[in-house]
Amino acid sequence: MKTLKYYFGRAKKEKWAIGQFNFSDWSQVRGILEAAKVLKSPVILGTSEGESKFVGLQEAVAMRNVLRKKYNLPIFLNLDHGKSFEYVKEAIDAGYDMVHFDGSKLSLEENIKMSKKIKNLIGWKGVVMEGEVGRIGTDASKMYTEKFEIKEEDLTQVKDAELYVKQAGVDVLAVSVGTFHGMDVTGVSPNLRMDRLREIKSKIELPLVLHGGSGTPENDIKEAIKLGICKININTETRLAFSNTLRKTLGVISLSAGGEIVPYKYLPEAIHAVQAVVEKNIKLFGSEGKA
Repeated sequence: MKTLKYYFGRAKKEKWAIGQFNFSDWSQVRGILEAAKVLKSPVILGTSEGESKFVGLQEAVAMRNVLRKKYNLPIFLNLDHGKSFEYVKEAIDAGYDMVHFDGSKLSLEENIKMSKKIKNLIGWKGVVMEGEVGRIGTDASKMYTEKFEIKEEDLTQVKDAELYVKQAGVDVLAVSVGTFHGMDVTGVSPNLRMDRLREIKSKIELPLVLHGGSGTPENDIKEAIKLGICKININTETRLAFSNTLRKTLGVISLSAGGEIVPYKYLPEAIHAVQAVVEKNIKLFGSEGKA
């Protein structure tokens, strides 16, 4: 199987993006991988610190290993938003293909220092390291209920990104160009700052990563890929598809006499809902047929 670095290089050259789809249970993974199978696409399974602590780092790696053989697809595993050296090290030692160190709340100097420390830890292991400059917004109190506002100071500053890439030695860079984690009440994220992304692209040669892809307008996604975005993270969109479908299914069951209580009989609809979201995004990202 080709390495994840190979697919990043190919995506950058051919101008498409690999989708990262986060999960916290097997049912979501099933939907993600059925979509990748149908469309013959490479795929990254993501786990945040919270998701990975629920699933288990070693369990996630074991699942990936089994599923690679079963699906015969380039399936990779990334620690999403690892915030401490110790936990990122645990993911590397467990066998993750990729780790994302989120030093966005640190000073630039400290972010560089910690990123270099992690990069040195990776050494010869071949693990892809994703760094981050700028801050991708999150406001759980407003999510789904109010319109989310992007703060100018949270956007990636080009000079900071240049210095970080030069000194930290990361493989890919997550940038803040107008997206946020979650989806606001409109269901559509603010338009991306293409001017800022274009400026970053003119100064940095690394593959770029877009976090908070859920709800981003399709035209913005397509343009962002042309401007160097090679990985797009989707989580909220699949979570909503899964949870809303499951609530609907369980609501119908609870109202029916002698309703079904066997999980493997009422989970398939939620799995199919996740699959539909992932298929839509794989096609949008242009990774169909790239496995």
